[in-house]
Amino acid sequence: MTTAEAETGRTVTSNIPARLDRLPWSRWHWTIVIGLGTVWILDGLEVTVVGNIAGRLSEPGSGLPISSGQVTGMAAALYVAGACAGALFWGRLTDKWGRKKLFMITLAVYLAATALTAISFSTWWFFLFRFLTGFGIGGEYAAINSAIDELIPAQYRGRVDLMINGSFWLGAVGGSLLSIVALDTSVFAKDVGWRLTFALGAVLALVILLVRRHVPESPRWLLIHGRDDEAERIVSSIEERVEADRGEPLPPPSPDAELTIHQRRSVTFVEIGRTVFSKYRRRAVLGFALFIGQAFLYNAITFGFGAILTTFYDVPTGNTGYYFAVIAVGNFMGPLLLGKLFDTVGRRVMISSTYLLSGLLLFGTAWLFDRGALDATTLTACWCAVLFFASAGASSAYLTVSEIFPMETRAMSIAFFYAIGTAAGGISGPLLFADLTGTGHVGDTVLAFQIGAALMCVAGLVAAVLAVKAEQRSLEDVARPLTAVASGSGSEARSAAV
Repeated sequence: MTTAEAETGRTVTSNIPARLDRLPWSRWHWTIVIGLGTVWILDGLEVTVVGNIAGRLSEPGSGLPISSGQVTGMAAALYVAGACAGALFWGRLTDKWGRKKLFMITLAVYLAATALTAISFSTWWFFLFRFLTGFGIGGEYAAINSAIDELIPAQYRGRVDLMINGSFWLGAVGGSLLSIVALDTSVFAKDVGWRLTFALGAVLALVILLVRRHVPESPRWLLIHGRDDEAERIVSSIEERVEADRGEPLPPPSPDAELTIHQRRSVTFVEIGRTVFSKYRRRAVLGFALFIGQAFLYNAITFGFGAILTTFYDVPTGNTGYYFAVIAVGNFMGPLLLGKLFDTVGRRVMISSTYLLSGLLLFGTAWLFDRGALDATTLTACWCAVLFFASAGASSAYLTVSEIFPMETRAMSIAFFYAIGTAAGGISGPLLFADLTGTGHVGDTVLAFQIGAALMCVAGLVAAVLAVKAEQRSLEDVARPLTAVASGSGSEARSAAV
């Protein structure tokens, strides 16, 4: 690494990004996956538990004067609104203060808020802490996706990012099965079981917080923010651990992979806006389309799946968890089995095809539902097929916006597109869907299905045209840092061309 003094900062030439990207997969990388990725399990647990306990919370003796529609509608919308607000608030601080500091703080916020949800004594208290739980989770999206993409080697980035975002559905499986036990009044009283589910979320968050202490700050972030000595120490330590695991020396990084940057402490909102909406406006359109499509589908439909089963198929409230566990498994298998293809076949083909396939399958499900050709089991099977592809597509939305914008704007870009897309589909979706399913009319539910399907198809077509070929390319190659003043790998020319 070489350093030259500049008038307003230091100009540094480094191969740290290339050294991180050339690392083979190792046990150290698994520690990153476990330390950072497990929070998605908590998010899945939260969303699923609330959907499945809606019927029990609305029953007399639950301890809360609340209706099922308020749980799946208002409470769900407030959770998502909190996540949107949290993403924007914490996203800016993640780019400014660093990844590690923020992914510790946001998890602590989630932990406190979900624990306080467990002791809800009034509807307003439940609503308030659902909002604050989402506020913490929203910050996690920006901080975690930034850190993961900056620490995982380029050749594995797609599949790892998809697998981690898809782990949401492991939490959904756990939440579904947990709700079965929690709603069993022979095991827990009506006003106790649902509280224990939230308390368990807080306990799991505490465990993850302890594990996460060992995850380092992003060396890429440190390098740009004037802490290149610390970045060098972290990367050298990682290299030593990987060499020890493999029992052989690492290959040298490419001599043409050095990056020269002019170090800065922060980037203004004006620069962020100009970068995202002027220089990379085609990528901005792509981000909007992907997030709006998946957010509406998931936040509108997933929150109300239990209500559909009880309303149209007379499935007992205590049994909805079994059905949800099945579709949650299908959701997780999508990113797990298709993830590698995003790194080999490529981003454009896989993103567009997963969105389009899920949309078309959902149109088919809506048609069958409208004809009365489905029962609770076959509807669940149809949803498994839809969400197998939709889950991979939705996870790729987070991957996309975290890798197609410059390093200095990464967390804020994730936060912005998540907040806008989720606000459009995730706040209006649950409110609209709760009203549609609440009528008990088949046609209204069919309409909700068709809206979600149409938005997924539109997003798939946008991806077919605008998706960036980011597979197995370094982040600096996909989007040249704003602070870069030279690049031996020619990343400026290539990133400007796509």
